Amino acid sequence: MESGDKPRVKDYMTRDVQTVSGDDTVADVARAIAESEHGGFPVTNGRRVEGFVSARDLLLESDDAPIFTVMTRDLVVAHPDMRINDAARVILRSGIQKLPVVDDTGNLVGIISNADVVRSQIERATPEKVGKLMRTLENIHGIRATEERRTVRLDDLVPTQTKVYSDELEGRRYELENGLAEPLVVIDNPLSVTGEGSKELLLADGHHRVKAARRLDIDEMDAYVIVLNEPVELGMAETARKENLSSIEDIKEVDYAHHPLVETTERLQGR
Repeated sequence: MESGDKPRVKDYMTRDVQTVSGDDTVADVARAIAESEHGGFPVTNGRRVEGFVSARDLLLESDDAPIFTVMTRDLVVAHPDMRINDAARVILRSGIQKLPVVDDTGNLVGIISNADVVRSQIERATPEKVGKLMRTLENIHGIRATEERRTVRLDDLVPTQTKVYSDELEGRRYELENGLAEPLVVIDNPLSVTGEGSKELLLADGHHRVKAARRLDIDEMDAYVIVLNEPVELGMAETARKENLSSIEDIKEVDYAHHPLVETTERLQGR
């Protein structure tokens, strides 16, 4: 993964996946689970995923029953190019611990677990992300920018994203309560662009975190602030104006069921 790119499932998934066949017996799979560190396996025909079997599926089943009679067929899967945050949302919402990763033809190419998702969040490289954004602003607009680390008041922030997803707010709330939240990324654009008396701090990254902070009655947060040396007409500022975004309260909370990822997983399952 290139520095600053949004992490994808393919960057963190396990590619060498142990699988079982639908013709294997319950006794065969129970033995494989006992001899491994896995709580279950994808069931494949060649490389095509047909189901998933977990230790729970084997309970009270006859030892000689074939796995295709007990496996879970109603699968939720991930695509290798899916954003890791979207995969995390599926895992959090569904309660499943592992997602088979399949390509456009339905062939198994890996598996992503909740542990992989946690690892991806721990390894997020915010300083690199800030540096890339700062260089992009300088190159596009021909200006100079500096980076500061400071505390910002949430009431001073202008959001640049219209919506957040309700289920992800729980994860951000947990991070805030346990001191694990990464800093916001904010652009300090001189006031002369937006007019006297207007807010100058554009929230570039951290919309879920600020909405979660509101729920916890947090008024200030740590932030990486990119300070522009002269006024610039930024596209994200124009978006904020067009969407009538002036405060955190203007960011809408959207239920997970309306996320386009749901359609993606259904398409991959051939529904």
